[in-house]
Amino acid sequence: MILIEERTSEFGDVKILRGQADGSHAYASGGWYHSHADRNGVSLASYVHALYGLVEQTQPRRILLLGCAGGTLATMFARAGREVTAVDIDPGCFALARKFFGLPPDVVCHFGDGRAFLESSTAAFDAIVVDAYHRHAIPAHLSSAEFFALARKRLSANGLIAVNAVLAHDLDRLADRIAAGLANAGLSTRILDAAGTRDRNALILGGAVGGLSRPTLLVRPDTLADTLAAELAEMTFRTRRRAEPIHDADVNEGALDRGA
Repeated sequence: MILIEERTSEFGDVKILRGQADGSHAYASGGWYHSHADRNGVSLASYVHALYGLVEQTQPRRILLLGCAGGTLATMFARAGREVTAVDIDPGCFALARKFFGLPPDVVCHFGDGRAFLESSTAAFDAIVVDAYHRHAIPAHLSSAEFFALARKRLSANGLIAVNAVLAHDLDRLADRIAAGLANAGLSTRILDAAGTRDRNALILGGAVGGLSRPTLLVRPDTLADTLAAELAEMTFRTRRRAEPIHDADVNEGALDRGA
């Protein structure tokens, strides 16, 4: 991939890369890809398609996304006719998402902290997706039991909360601790995971989870579709292992870096 734009701000260095052969775009920061999409803005990350497939099963009308980067999930939901609000701490990401990833103009974008947004908002959302990272870890205040209690107040009846977590290995209990926090907030939980893979994405779900089935590839990108479908097929629901929920007082910023 070739570098086509670079930006430095207080939130770190952001690089936009383009694939010379397939025209795809990647949003990279801190040595990690935070978004990767085909030339039409369809995600090339299997976990994004898993989030999309799970949330779409609930037929939501209003969706809140905490974390944007290239905005591929927001784009896919908006094209499906959903009312999408995206929140990100880095105001510059929205312009990049619109310029290089096709983020639709009807996606409502808010600059600021996701928890502060929920504290100030009175709106109800049918789905709340947490896909926010700082220094390769979910910010502690967006993964605690207290945060999920707040998020539940902004969740409509029969709504769904979905959290993306990166697990270092099979003994990493981060997903289980997040699920414990959701349960502590009074929500039913499920975990979609792919055991045996290092540095993998696991999705932790709270709320209307009982009728969810394993997601399949609903929106086919113009490249890597078969690979994405195969990766989705490797993800299965598992039960929550015993773990203590994360609390605001338990952790300092950055303490959620991937580890058992």
